[in-house]
Formats: sequence, structure tokens, C-alpha cells
Amino acid sequence: MSYLVPKYHFSVQWGGANMGFKEVTGLKVTREKFEYRDGLDPLLTKQKFPALKTYDDLTFKRGTYYGDNEFYEWWNEIQVNTIQKRDLIISLLDDDHNPIIVWKVRKAWPTTVESTDLNAEGNEVAIESMTITHEGLIMEHV
Repeated sequence: MSYLVPKYHFSVQWGGANMGFKEVTGLKVTREKFEYRDGLDPLLTKQKFPALKTYDDLTFKRGTYYGDNEFYEWWNEIQVNTIQKRDLIISLLDDDHNPIIVWKVRKAWPTTVESTDLNAEGNEVAIESMTITHEGLIMEHV
């Protein structure tokens, strides 16, 4: 039986402690193209060929936990010419916690860390985010 898959049940293996994320965005791969026109082509049109792949940066958002600094420790390790790149696995899960779709992210490292905004009149959970750049994204339907 075929059914649509909900997007709210997922896990991220990021090389650190098991932590939940509120949101993951940027799971996008684009194939660039290049165009070429042979001067003898009688149709006077350009031919199009596939070129390099490009990958969007990923953004991970999660609630802020008291005393949990592991999210920032990876960020603090990044120095010029000293990068701890990690392979990540993002899995969309079914009701039994089995992966339905898996995204394998290659050689990832954080480029931006953003702490929560502060508002004395609000009652929302503090949300922090991290933007990750990477060198490859493979999507697999399990």
C-alpha cells in the first residue's frame, strides 16, 4: 500500500551525542549545466550538457538545553586550516522509527552558529541554529 510520508519524525546522526532537532532545511542538490553551440549546427541552437553538482548549506534548529555545550564545541574547534569535517546521516522515520528516506552528507562543518533571540514578553522555547556547509549529499529511499 502506498501512502504519503509525514515529515515530522526524523533523526540526525551528526557525530555527537544523540539530540533532537526541531527543523532541518537545505536538503537540496542542483545539477549545473553548460551550453555549447557547434558553429556548423544547422538548427542554430545551443546543446545543453550536465555539469557539476552544487549543494545548499544545511540549517539545523533545536531547543536550547541548560548546560549542553556540545552543539558549540564543534563550532569552537574550527580554526583556519583546522577543520573537523564530519559525515552526517539524516533519516526520515516511519512510526516504528525505521528510516524511510536517508540523506548522507559528506565532509560537513559548521559555518554559522546563531543563538536564540531574547524577548521579555514571550514565552517560547529558546531556539538555536547552526548552518553547515558540506561536500556532498546523497539521498536514498530505503
